Amino acid sequence: MDARIRKIAQCLDNGQFLDKLGKTTEMKKILSKKVQTAEEWLRNYSLESLQLTLEHLVNEGTISLDSGSGVEEIELAEEAVTNFEARVSEVVELYQQRIQWLLKDSRKVFGLVKGNKVGLVVDVSGLSDRSRLEGFQKDLLSLIDEQLCYKKQLYCLSFGTEISPLWESPKSIGVHVLGEARQWVQQLTPAGGCNLLKALKHVLTMKELNSLVIIMHNCPDQSSEILADYTQQCMLGRKLLVHAATYDCSSPAAIASVKNLAETVSGRYHCYSSKGENSDSSDVNLLLQESHKAKELLKSIKQAFRRHVDGSLISETADVSTEVANAAVPSFLPKPPGHEGPLIIQTPHFLARTSTDWLKTNGLKAKKLNLYQVLAPNAFSPVEEFVPILQKTVSSTLHEKAMMQFEWHDGTVKNIHVDLPVLYKYQKLLAKMVRIYEKRINWLSVASRRIWGTVCERRVVILVDISVTNSMCIIHIQHSLRLLLEEQMSNTDCFNIIAFGSHIEPWQLELVPSHPENLQKAWRWVLRLQCSGSRNFMSALRRAVEIDFKEKDKHISQGLYLLTTGIPDQEIHTISAYVAEACRGFDLQLHVCLFSIMEDADSFGIIPARYATPMETAIAFKEIVQSANGRFHWFGEAGVFESDDITAIVSEMEKAKNYSQKCAFLVESLKQRSGNEPASPFLAEADATMIVMKEKRRPQKLPSPKPTALSLARMHIKDKRGEEKNTFIRAPAWRPTSAKAEIPPVQTIKQWPQAENRRKYKPRKQPECSVSVFYTGKGRNVGTVYRHYPKTVCIRKHVPSVRLPKKEEICSSKEWLTKYSIKKLKLELPRLMFGPGCTHQKKIVESLHKKVSAKYCAIFPSVEINGVVRHLQVQSKELEMYTEQMEKVLLRYLQRIQWLLSGSRRLFGTILEANVCVLIDTSGSMDPYLPHITKELTSLIWEQLRKNEVRFNLLRFAENTESWRDRLVEATDKTCHDAVQWVSKFHAHGDTRILMALQKALSFQDVEALYILTDGKPDTSCNLILKEIERLRKQQDIKIHTISFSCVDREANEFLKKLASQTGGRYHCSFGVVDGQLAAHRMLTEGFSDEDDPVFPRFEGDDLKKLAEEVTKARGFLKQAKSLRLLLQKWNINQKDNSVFKSSAQD
Repeated sequence: MDARIRKIAQCLDNGQFLDKLGKTTEMKKILSKKVQTAEEWLRNYSLESLQLTLEHLVNEGTISLDSGSGVEEIELAEEAVTNFEARVSEVVELYQQRIQWLLKDSRKVFGLVKGNKVGLVVDVSGLSDRSRLEGFQKDLLSLIDEQLCYKKQLYCLSFGTEISPLWESPKSIGVHVLGEARQWVQQLTPAGGCNLLKALKHVLTMKELNSLVIIMHNCPDQSSEILADYTQQCMLGRKLLVHAATYDCSSPAAIASVKNLAETVSGRYHCYSSKGENSDSSDVNLLLQESHKAKELLKSIKQAFRRHVDGSLISETADVSTEVANAAVPSFLPKPPGHEGPLIIQTPHFLARTSTDWLKTNGLKAKKLNLYQVLAPNAFSPVEEFVPILQKTVSSTLHEKAMMQFEWHDGTVKNIHVDLPVLYKYQKLLAKMVRIYEKRINWLSVASRRIWGTVCERRVVILVDISVTNSMCIIHIQHSLRLLLEEQMSNTDCFNIIAFGSHIEPWQLELVPSHPENLQKAWRWVLRLQCSGSRNFMSALRRAVEIDFKEKDKHISQGLYLLTTGIPDQEIHTISAYVAEACRGFDLQLHVCLFSIMEDADSFGIIPARYATPMETAIAFKEIVQSANGRFHWFGEAGVFESDDITAIVSEMEKAKNYSQKCAFLVESLKQRSGNEPASPFLAEADATMIVMKEKRRPQKLPSPKPTALSLARMHIKDKRGEEKNTFIRAPAWRPTSAKAEIPPVQTIKQWPQAENRRKYKPRKQPECSVSVFYTGKGRNVGTVYRHYPKTVCIRKHVPSVRLPKKEEICSSKEWLTKYSIKKLKLELPRLMFGPGCTHQKKIVESLHKKVSAKYCAIFPSVEINGVVRHLQVQSKELEMYTEQMEKVLLRYLQRIQWLLSGSRRLFGTILEANVCVLIDTSGSMDPYLPHITKELTSLIWEQLRKNEVRFNLLRFAENTESWRDRLVEATDKTCHDAVQWVSKFHAHGDTRILMALQKALSFQDVEALYILTDGKPDTSCNLILKEIERLRKQQDIKIHTISFSCVDREANEFLKKLASQTGGRYHCSFGVVDGQLAAHRMLTEGFSDEDDPVFPRFEGDDLKKLAEEVTKARGFLKQAKSLRLLLQKWNINQKDNSVFKSSAQD
């Protein structure tokens, strides 16, 4: 070994080195000042400074010319190459020892503190837990005793919502000062929020300090950009070392904020977690990078000598390289702390979901933030119509200042009215959603989710690759399983683990419940795993499908999770075909977690049965995942390379960015048009991603239209009117609607109002009357008769424009339809289109001795409605408007039905009241359905009770009853978590004693409603139960909502209906849910062209039944309106043909 390197290796740990030599505390204090950060240390001990690069090795060789090929070659002595490889390997060990020194004592928790005048700023906002507070105080005392006691000056400050400094100014280190600092640490208490900005404003005024240590527990109240900008401005012209650290912080936002602050001011960061999941350090990362360079250098030497050294030396050099690789440290990071200890099991506080499911409720479309949804109210299609009098097609013009042309998602062009406040608000909402998506990605990139993704299924089997090629990374595999068992498996119902190499090794013979004791047993089994053999993935897969999931048709939410590092032994098409067949028609998915290690497959001297590059392996597993409708997750030591969950979120972020750029384009284009301002320069960059009109298709200022024949004729009439204005006023031309109509009496026309007052002028309505003048019998006296006519009443009504709510209201369908039914919206077709005057009438004419139709019958089309002939006195445009409004109403009805068929409402209906008790039948007949019931009940607790802050209690009943609590409790995270745990322990047995359960539930104080779920008829008399409940309800008015689950007994269902009706509750039945979802989806995608297909199933529940009946009624009206419009169009065509024929006959 090189003497210099040997000396460095011996002096790494200063404290240990001094203790061995027996030095005094004063000497230890002097040498502690020479402790260097990783950046300073690497200035002397990097590969470049130690002259251990490939360039330095090549310079030691001699150049010769190959006589055969004429190519220059570099010749090196075998001993020189071997010595160089040995030195590089020792440097790798040296880096590893330095990392281990940095991860000891207080350096492991807070990192290495530089500077001799230190300001210590401590966040106390996240110390509400007593055990966490005590652990933090203990670690902070170690920091003072091991590092801060060797400094010259110290300043201490704690902060929460307010700041609390220990001293007014920095104090010189001494026994008294250190005693005060230790006492201050022991008296730390939690204090409100995390106002880091206020703490920085105070501590940065201390000009004496040259080092600042910030320790965080939570995410700061201010954004990282504000904190970084303020700190950077205060440090201008000042040399201040900033060291930011997080202590046992699980918030990705807090960690990102600390890193951003440190990087902005050229400082260092250190993130510590007692579980080792989020541990990160700028010092350690620098050493890891240099260590990686050294390992890559060994690979490069090996590859170079295979090309340039003669045959005898190739084999010898390869042997040396293999020995060095095997002797190197097997992984970058040391074994995690507490690796072999018992699991620290966590219970998730919410249901895990895939990103695809998460975006259904949090995507841009779900949040009504699709750009086309926002622009739709102000979007108008260009209209082109043929004007007969002009004999040409005329297009609608575009308003030059307030409207822009914009390409729609379907390729058409719309005229958009640009509402600037709306667009500005929309862009802010987009930015907010992008921040939410970033948080989701950060959440997916930490802890066990970085390795496994999100485990969403209730029944899970884990397949673990322990082939011999994984010998060097078995610690990684075991630690990955530990994180999964601790963080996600407690949220499943049952699980099993199957390890496979050449042979399979299952943990249990079949799936077992996910109880804490089973998880601990599984972890102890994982610790005993040894790598051997090849990757016989097919055997493990068949074992899981045919034994663990042998009853896959009876269960839902089942998943296989494969953790592997390479391609399986079997052909990919064979595995894909088997997986597709096994998963088809069942709720079973296969998810692949591919772990790519840095080294090549043969760098450990182990050759796999089948070899493929990492990219080829990823492509192969993507094909398998696609066959199984699963998800693909590819990660390594550097982080996540590819993930279907993250890709879905990134795609939504790109969509938001695209929408924002389109908004900016509209705003900039409008500004450029109105004020001749230049467009924003970023538009040129965004052209590649914007689907807007190109420059050549952008709307230009349109020229004024040329005078047409029609406008000239109007101008001529206007001139004539001006000439004759003073002579007489013309009576307007009047045409009768029929040749038989009588001519009305002539009425005088009032004078036209002045131009300036034309807008304000509003003539009063005068009562209609006629005047008849006649001569009397006496001389020339004149008599006058005034006849008053009653006010005309319009029988037909105009089509109203409906307004429907966008958000779902938590109410029953009966209440909802009282506001939004077809009758309430005044869209009943007969009342709109057919008044009393539309009825076809026939009367007997005595002189003709036959019935004669009314005189107007010939000029209106007739249609038979419910056996009565009516005249269609309506225009085609009105029917078109009615169709549009009815389709809008139908669309809203279907959205309401989909909402009722989603989530926990699918089984339990909608929880309406604020104080409820949920009763669950756990009799013996419920045994096959109990896992599904507990899953849906968990969803109910989080989705409805917790979200809507409902006070609740749970009660299970069979031959006896058991309540979760003795009273109603508030729906908090803790209570909901406890309720889910209680529900997970349900087991089915005994009879169905409903009356006893109802009596106990009615005794709870302040309860407003009961929700009872059962699958059959009660054991006691139904009439007795109804009478007893009626007696109890006289004391307190409590509604009882009944839920029938998988019940085929008609008498039992009738009892549940009577119980709900008698108490003012609702009856709910989950029968036909799947068919209902399919029918609603088809209607939304295929439209409403066919009234008979698709149709909803016969819903039994009150809410769905009422809404489905309203949909059927609306579809009937819609079909009738379309047929009437078609009839009217045919009538108009026939009338035109007849008039043309008559005119030609007269000619």
